[in-house]
Amino acid sequence: MRLNRSYLIAALLAVGVTAWIASGSLGEDRREPQITKPPVDLDALRETTRVRVATSVATPRLIELSLTGHTEAVRAVDVKAETFGQIEELLVEKGERVAVGQLIARIDARDRQARLREAQALLRQRQIEFEAARKLNERGFRAETQLAESRATLDAAEATVEAAEVALEDLQIVAPFEGVLDDRMMDLGDYVETGDSIARVVDLDPVLVIAPANERDVRHLRVGEPGSAMLATGEEIWGRIRFVASEANSQTRTFRVELEVDNPDGQVPAGMTAIMHLPVDRIMAHQITPAILTLDDDGVLGLRTVQDNEDGEPETGVVRFVPISIVEDTSEGLFVTGLPEEVTLITVGQEFVKDGELVIGMPDPEFDRSANPLTAERPAGADR
Repeated sequence: MRLNRSYLIAALLAVGVTAWIASGSLGEDRREPQITKPPVDLDALRETTRVRVATSVATPRLIELSLTGHTEAVRAVDVKAETFGQIEELLVEKGERVAVGQLIARIDARDRQARLREAQALLRQRQIEFEAARKLNERGFRAETQLAESRATLDAAEATVEAAEVALEDLQIVAPFEGVLDDRMMDLGDYVETGDSIARVVDLDPVLVIAPANERDVRHLRVGEPGSAMLATGEEIWGRIRFVASEANSQTRTFRVELEVDNPDGQVPAGMTAIMHLPVDRIMAHQITPAILTLDDDGVLGLRTVQDNEDGEPETGVVRFVPISIVEDTSEGLFVTGLPEEVTLITVGQEFVKDGELVIGMPDPEFDRSANPLTAERPAGADR
């Protein structure tokens, strides 16, 4: 009986412990707390992008055509012998300046002086004979035919004298114009034939700058227009277009262009490499830095601008991509066309906005607005 009571007590204790554990009385409530997320801030998601901007105003720009060529003498002549003989005297050295008609060289006369005296003596004889025939004709003692014959012999004698005088003059080699004796082909004692070159005279005042222009550019050039040329020495010279060829070179298909430049001291020699700069047009262009160039989705080169937003808030603007054309690339920056005369350009952030997007334009303090704001150099480390 006592044993049965012990089993009963143990069973009751087991049931009680089980019920206690099941009710959670042995520990704290371990249920995870429920996490509540804050509401989404829609205003923060709709915040307008801010970009840096600068205003650019188009200015007149002279567009120049650059042609590579060389300097050339306005005149250059090989002075040639007009008779034969031996060089008896040379009076001018290479490189010396000569005046018009100045004696350069002399050919040995040999018997030419004697021939002139002989011709002069025969002329005097023919003059006497003609005077006698004329007087007899006046008295009726000489026929008209005889008088005409006497006149013909006199004329022949005069021609012989003139020929002898010309032969002596041909012995004198003179400069045909003012210039420089650039070369001498004969030395003292050399024998020359008629037509042999004796010396070369060049005229360097004015000097010409010669360059070829292609078929596309030549139509912009006009005779009389000003131009300049940069020599290989770094010297810049100024002049006017003197000649534009009407016919292209059959081999190169280019047109010869000549720029005439005053050269009174002959300081600019012929044959120097020169780059000719000729104005061809005057346009309105914007001067910008290459750093703000961008491409649209089709790969077109242009700039992103901020234009007035008619439907939005006053301080916002609309991004508009504007294609541009580069007309000149200089050390001062790029000169471009295709933009309005005055435009607000995005200088920082253009790669993070798209066409039609609303933005807030903030003045870019990194650009110098005292000149053209878009050509200033940005300092190292500036945010781009």
